[in-house]
Amino acid sequence: MAVVLSFLWTLLLWSLGLCIQIPKELMQPPNITEQSPERLVVFPTDEISLKCEASGKPEVQFRWTKENIHFSPEKEPGVITHMNSGSFTITGNNSNFAHHYQGTYRCFASNRLGTAMSHEIQLVAEGAPKWPKEKVQPFEVEEGQSVVLPCNPPASVVQPRIYWMNSRIFHIAQDERVTMGQNGNLYFANVLTNDSHSDYICHAHFLGARTIMQKEPIDLRVKPTNNMIYRRPRLLLPEGLTSRLVALRGQPLVLECIAEGFPTPTIKWSYPSNQMQAGRVTYQNFNKTLRLVRVEEEDDGEYRCWAENTLGMAQHVYYVTVEAAPYWLQEPESLVLAPGETARLNCQVQGRPRPMVTWRINGISLENLTRDDKLRVQGGALILSNVQPNDTMVTQCEARNKHGLLLANAYIFVVQLPTKILTPDSKTYREVQGSTAYLLCNAFGVPMPRIQWLTRDRATVLQDERFVPFANGSLAIRDLRINDTGSYFCEADNDQNTVAIQAHLQVKEATQIKKGPQNQIVKKGSNVNFMCQVSFDPSLEIQINWYWNDQNIKDIFSDDKYILKEEELTIKNLDYSDQGNYSCVVKTALDSVEKKAALLVVGSPGPVGQVELYKQKDFQVQLSWSPAEEHNSPIEKYNIYFEDRTLDPGFWHQLATVPGNETSTKLKLSPFIHYNFRVVASNKYGTSDPSPDSELFVTPKSVPEKNPSDVKGEGNETNNMVITWMPLKWMDWNGMELKYRVQWRQKNESEWQEVMARAPSFVVSNTPTFVPYEIKVQAVNEVGKGPDPQIVIGYSGEDVPQAIPIIDIESLNATSVKIKWGPVDLNKVRGHLRGYKVTYWWVNSRWSRSKRHSSKMSIERPASATEAVLSDLRPYSIYNVQVQVFNGRGLGPPSETRQFHTEEGVPDRPQSLHLRRLSDTALQLSWKPPLNPNGELKGYQLFYEAINQETEEKEKKNQTLHPTILMLNLSGLSPQALYHFQLRATTSVGPGEMITQEGSTILKSGIPTFGNISAVTSENASTIYWSPEEGQHDVTFKIWFKSIEGKKLIQPQHVNYSQKFYIQENLEPDTQYTICFFGYNYTDEMVLFREMEVKTGGTDRVKLTPGNFATKSWFIVFISAIILLLLILLILCFIKRSKGGKYSVKDKEDTQVDSEARPMKDETFGEYRSLESFSILKYSDNEEKGFGSSQPSLNGDIKPLGSDDSLADYGGSVDVQFNEDGSFIGQYSGKKEKEAAGGNDSSGATSPINPTTVTLE
Repeated sequence: MAVVLSFLWTLLLWSLGLCIQIPKELMQPPNITEQSPERLVVFPTDEISLKCEASGKPEVQFRWTKENIHFSPEKEPGVITHMNSGSFTITGNNSNFAHHYQGTYRCFASNRLGTAMSHEIQLVAEGAPKWPKEKVQPFEVEEGQSVVLPCNPPASVVQPRIYWMNSRIFHIAQDERVTMGQNGNLYFANVLTNDSHSDYICHAHFLGARTIMQKEPIDLRVKPTNNMIYRRPRLLLPEGLTSRLVALRGQPLVLECIAEGFPTPTIKWSYPSNQMQAGRVTYQNFNKTLRLVRVEEEDDGEYRCWAENTLGMAQHVYYVTVEAAPYWLQEPESLVLAPGETARLNCQVQGRPRPMVTWRINGISLENLTRDDKLRVQGGALILSNVQPNDTMVTQCEARNKHGLLLANAYIFVVQLPTKILTPDSKTYREVQGSTAYLLCNAFGVPMPRIQWLTRDRATVLQDERFVPFANGSLAIRDLRINDTGSYFCEADNDQNTVAIQAHLQVKEATQIKKGPQNQIVKKGSNVNFMCQVSFDPSLEIQINWYWNDQNIKDIFSDDKYILKEEELTIKNLDYSDQGNYSCVVKTALDSVEKKAALLVVGSPGPVGQVELYKQKDFQVQLSWSPAEEHNSPIEKYNIYFEDRTLDPGFWHQLATVPGNETSTKLKLSPFIHYNFRVVASNKYGTSDPSPDSELFVTPKSVPEKNPSDVKGEGNETNNMVITWMPLKWMDWNGMELKYRVQWRQKNESEWQEVMARAPSFVVSNTPTFVPYEIKVQAVNEVGKGPDPQIVIGYSGEDVPQAIPIIDIESLNATSVKIKWGPVDLNKVRGHLRGYKVTYWWVNSRWSRSKRHSSKMSIERPASATEAVLSDLRPYSIYNVQVQVFNGRGLGPPSETRQFHTEEGVPDRPQSLHLRRLSDTALQLSWKPPLNPNGELKGYQLFYEAINQETEEKEKKNQTLHPTILMLNLSGLSPQALYHFQLRATTSVGPGEMITQEGSTILKSGIPTFGNISAVTSENASTIYWSPEEGQHDVTFKIWFKSIEGKKLIQPQHVNYSQKFYIQENLEPDTQYTICFFGYNYTDEMVLFREMEVKTGGTDRVKLTPGNFATKSWFIVFISAIILLLLILLILCFIKRSKGGKYSVKDKEDTQVDSEARPMKDETFGEYRSLESFSILKYSDNEEKGFGSSQPSLNGDIKPLGSDDSLADYGGSVDVQFNEDGSFIGQYSGKKEKEAAGGNDSSGATSPINPTTVTLE
């Protein structure tokens, strides 16, 4: 890559024909290689050296002219010349000696092929600068006025550098107020007392003479004043409203505007920005100087500066005209030609004013040469036709105007040579994908060789438009691809021979930044991360460097603030100095890529500068301050605070807010405050540190300007009035001593009573109850009284109201009524009528006379109200209501209690809706009535439709039912159908909310599920009970009693799930049985789905496992005693019940009777009364349910013995618990006596005595 870049410029020049390399072994015309600058300034003791070096073959000879007259350096005294060189040195320089050699020189270099010429060299000799002695008078000026301290350094060809310093060699501080102009003078926009010094010294540094000189010290005396005069800006430099100047192309343009005024003016600029590139204009010297680098011809125009302060503006307009010394549009190029060709040397120049162009041949003007018909000048070009070897020459094109001279040498070399390729053979080039490769083929020959590039297959490369040949023979391959790798051949030929070289190209993968750093705006103190994820050719080594403002971070920072990882840069704890441009530079040996990002650090403003007071009056002051640093976020406002270190030390109070673009304001002040001011700047990120405190400013005392606010008169007792007010803040006292003059009188009385108070309240005693008073409170200090206070009406203390409202009631709807009342006697209110309190409570429902406690509710209405709406009431109910007035003392007596009835409403939805499948075409529906019927029920509306049938069968059907009906059997339904049911109750107002349920005539499963199962056993029989689940009432299954001891074999029996119980007879006494339940699955296979164990009665009640503690004799005796005791208690209970208990009607009404809890009929087990014992077994599948948990029958018929009315409720019993698989656990417990549920006074169904209960959970 480095080799290619070194040739790149040469190739570009060759592509334009600007450079010709002649082999060293050939003859070469002279060529100037080094010369002195066009202007050479020398000072005494400087060594004078004029340089002129040239190349050529044969060897070059040199000669000089001075003022166009031959000059022989070797003949001059003190001049040293050098062999084979045109340069010479003049020694022994002094002021007179140097002036002897002043003039314009030119060097000529010649050999047999021609003569080359240097540009004109102007030698200027300057003596040592001298600052004449002068007596400097003191400058006396009043504070606030402007002044200019002159410097006037000695004149010099090279402008000196000016510095203003004091006698201690400290630089004079410069800012917006004090600044130095380009002329060296020191300008004060306005002076302050601290500007008074007697040693303002101007220093001039002459770089060429290596001398620093200083002016006599200037004494500046500033007279202080208490009345600084505010002035609008006036320009000190430049003078007048306009000025004109000429700027030279390529040179810098410096404009300045320096103004005076008070407050200090600020400078703004405008310029023809539409013609300028960004970054070319900079502002210096606190915006007083505009600098434009590298002036271009388009930069002429109008440049305007403004000087502004709060009082006005001054401006100046620069009219800038851009001129130019001669510069090249096309510089003549040296030519190597074969005999017979035509030479054309183009010399195109531009400049303002237009330059004059002249041609020379071998240093001699064309006017002084013999006319040659082959030679002519046409359109700025020198044309020589049919050249021959003796036409070899060196030509000079020279352009001149008042701003300078431009010279170019170009030779015409006529020769005939065979082709020779100067570029080495088999050179290897390495480039990256997407870039441009330059394959060199520097061929020389006369006539000029014809060059072509070929592939390895001898095909031309020009078939691909990416391959671009140059006139000098080189080949550019643009937008390189990986498959461009290979060998290429350069073939050059002329009429004498043909030669070729080979070039090898390797194309690598280009380095890329996949994810580079992004522009970020980050708050000060935060951390920031920049990413630089790259991809590159694995055969190349990579280097990643991070730069800050084009400086390598590794070179300029060494602390841990910057954390550099391979592809990440982290900057911690950002400060404003960290902002700038951050770039990730990825380099390989072949390419380099860079991605930049700008980091802007924002934050709260910097502190405000010095605060100054001007135009001080008794109660007004002008405050100004230096603007705060914005920190990349505009100042939104300035808050002005003050502190009174005498009356309120340590506390700062906000006085005013000023827009962020202003730096002064006029403040209105209060009397008798010791003001210390400070200013705080704010932007969107926060507030600055406060400015330094201003000087103390004390306002004089005065009478109070305001009286206390919020004056009130209210009694806290029935016979007093408390006068209160909001005391004045200390800053409203306007003096040291502050009191309050309190005055009062009863309304319509003439005489005032008064008292002087310091506390913000006063109590007037022995007042009548609730009487109006006129009250005044006035502020008084040692200077005098405040303004006349306003009269405020207050009242003495209130008493409890005695007024009673008279109310009326208007029904609005089923849930709302309107309570109305008339105005009350205000004299009986005995205070301010604050409002009305409406209290109401629910008494009873009109459809039920059950008495339940209901809390009272209340609402309050304002004093102006005459009605209140009570909403969200219960429909069809009885309510009571009262109304009371209230004042600040409390509630008055309630009105007469009025009762009202709410209207009938629509009922609530039914509490429940149950569905039971009776058959393939019938369903049974049962429901509970609404909890709140909200009126007299008129009936029920039932809607149903099939939802999985064809469209013609989906007609929606409905029935209207009597309100007493709570169960309905629907027949004639479609088999295997799913139905959607809706049920609602109705009153005379209308129907209520629907309850919905879905049911089907589909048998949902072949294997039943038992919500509750129990068993009762005797010596040779067992009865099993269950509660059918909804939707499975017609399922058939088998029950098989299987003896564990292998006794008598019993055949399995088919059972219908809907029959709810099964009786197995012919069992062996005192035998353990396993009950197996078999069902048909959906593939009609018989599968066992449940097992349980029971034991029939006999001599041994329960057979226990040997080794269990239950087999111990003491435990058997203990259990027997408990059973005997329970039996006695049960007999006593029978005796008591047989006498017949008496119950009050009220108890029967209040008792919640379960409509589904029905006593079992005696006939159910009549045929088993002869059995001496039963074993009752309860089983709950997958959930722990007691007997009372069983699902009730939908039609409310007989409940199984496993329900709450089980036979186990009578007599002593033993609970034996089993595992889920029916295995015996061995836990015994006593069965508690249960009280019969519901309103049934009987002791339950007739049952055998002393049953044995076995429970499985």
